[in-house]
Amino acid sequence: MNKLKIILPILLIGKTGSSQQDSTQKSKWFTLHAQETTVSQFRPKFKANYTGPHSQIPIEEWGTTITSTFFLGVKLWSNAQLVVNPEIAGGHGLSSAFGIAAFTNGEAFRVGNPDPTFYLARGYFRQFIPLSKEKEWQDEGENKLAQYIPKKYLALTIGKVSIADYFDDNTFSHNPRTQFLSWGLMSNGAWDYPANTRGYTPSIILEYISPKFEVRYAVSMMPNTANGNIMDKNVSKANANSFELKYKYKLNGQPGKISALAFYNTALMGSYTAPNIISRPDSANPNFMVNDYSIVASRQYGRSKYGFGLNVEQNINDQIGVFARASYNDGKNETWCFTEIDRAFSIGTSIKGSKWKRENDVFGLAYCISGLSDEHATYLANGGLGFIIGDGKLNYSNEHLWESYYSLSLCKGKITPSFVYQFVMNPAYNKDRGPINIYSIRLHLSI
Repeated sequence: MNKLKIILPILLIGKTGSSQQDSTQKSKWFTLHAQETTVSQFRPKFKANYTGPHSQIPIEEWGTTITSTFFLGVKLWSNAQLVVNPEIAGGHGLSSAFGIAAFTNGEAFRVGNPDPTFYLARGYFRQFIPLSKEKEWQDEGENKLAQYIPKKYLALTIGKVSIADYFDDNTFSHNPRTQFLSWGLMSNGAWDYPANTRGYTPSIILEYISPKFEVRYAVSMMPNTANGNIMDKNVSKANANSFELKYKYKLNGQPGKISALAFYNTALMGSYTAPNIISRPDSANPNFMVNDYSIVASRQYGRSKYGFGLNVEQNINDQIGVFARASYNDGKNETWCFTEIDRAFSIGTSIKGSKWKRENDVFGLAYCISGLSDEHATYLANGGLGFIIGDGKLNYSNEHLWESYYSLSLCKGKITPSFVYQFVMNPAYNKDRGPINIYSIRLHLSI
């Protein structure tokens, strides 16, 4: 972790132009920004009747993650840009990010190696095709050029992206670097969205954007193993298809959005009900089942996972916003990319600090409930392991997570420390374990 100390000075060399609108609204041909986010979590010991290979360890524990990213964008020609995001990540989540389906650190899934590791997060080409003469100003920001863009347009994006940058967005609950931390709150939990271990994948994305409607479709590569970092080059047999329709409206003069998501993924998946999945009892403890990892032997092309999601957000006034998500997948075959959730619902609120004269501070409060399909739950109860959860056996119940955070805005929002509390009941859907309390300190820096 000592290597991490060199990252912050690197990021802070040279301040780029302000993301605020220039008084002359002058377009720029490039953008350069950077961010660093550190999350330190503490979890006291908790009750557990038994512990398996992919459980949260029931002893007092600390976990820390850090990510540092450069956001570089260059205008190629009219309405076209090239984006490159080098990233460094290190550290580890609590119990190596095992044992909680709606895991409590949205940065942890991007960290596969405790040592700082350099890689390309994003690298893509994006082209706007104007459909109207009317334009609006776009402020400079992360991967955004300061320029006028058409109010109505088609867009084509090709390259390595985070699909979550385009789909399932929510103003109040989407960015774990500044908002809610839990995986179950940053996206629709049952959407097994295509990604490598760190959250990125090569994709082609088509978009129609207008003031009222947004329509998106993406085809993406899938990993060659569950939650793997290497993508499957057999794209005809391993691919992800994502479709979203979003409607933007106003209610009592306040903006709101509702979106519907559908997805279909196919890859070299195992099946939770395949006949060659066998669990055997531990000779030392006949009540404890040990998985022989034979779900790997059941993997074959042609297996799939499909599902749906709804996403709603609404401003109550200039200071208060609310949101809700609900999602489902069929849960018959192996979870492949995101996390082991087959049904999910979340709801929450975000409140700015104007009432206590801290107008840029934010207080957030949310709840999410996660569940499994019958096939998935039976597999785990028989001793099966997923890539995120697996206690060796299972006394099933839905997993519940409550999260609250307070985010301070310092130095015009460039320094954002946050204090986060999370309470988890039935971690990994197991009534024999928990509840768990988790306390986090997050520091986000941006230039």
